Amino acid sequence: MIGKAVQQATRLIQVRGFHASRAHYIAVGELLPNIPLQEGSPSKEISSRDLFKRNKRALLIGVPGAFTPGCSKTHVPSYLDSHPQLKQKGVDLVACVSVNDAFVMKAWGESLGTEGKIRMLADPKGDFVKALDLAFDATGVLGSIRSKRFAMLIEDAVVKKIYVEPDNTGITCTLARTILEDL
Repeated sequence: MIGKAVQQATRLIQVRGFHASRAHYIAVGELLPNIPLQEGSPSKEISSRDLFKRNKRALLIGVPGAFTPGCSKTHVPSYLDSHPQLKQKGVDLVACVSVNDAFVMKAWGESLGTEGKIRMLADPKGDFVKALDLAFDATGVLGSIRSKRFAMLIEDAVVKKIYVEPDNTGITCTLARTILEDL
C-alpha cells in the first residue's frame, strides 16, 4: 500500500515537474521570442527578434503603462536624460514596450519627446511580455495584464543582462543610472 502511494506521488511530481512554460522570466543567454510588436499604428508591425537582431547592442525597457505617473515622471525620463551616455557606452537602440495600443504609445512618446531617442513599442495583447514571462495581472489598477517594470540589455537578439523590479512596478533597479553603471 505504501509502495503504491509513493509511486503515485512520484508520478504526480514527475507530471507536475514538466511545464510548457518557464517558472521564471527569460534568462541571460536566451534568444528573444519572435513576437510582433506595433510602432506608431496597428498596421505597422515589427518582429521583436528582427528589431533587436538588426541593432548590435540594444536596451529594452518594459513599463506597466503609458501615461502612468512612475513611467512618465521618472522611469522613461531617466533614459531620455541618459541617452548621450548610453550612446557613448555603445547602445545602438533604446526601446520601450508596454501593454498598450500603438496609438497610445505614439501619443505618449510625443508627450515625452522620445523621437530619435527611444522607440515606443506597443504590445497590445501582452503577447510579447507573456512570452518573456514578464507579465503580471494588474486588472484591479490598470484594467488588464501589464508588463512588469524591467530593463534588458540585448545583443543580436540575445539577452545579455536583465533587471526586473521585485514588486513589478517599483522604480529602483531599472533606472538608467543603474544600467549605465553596469555597461
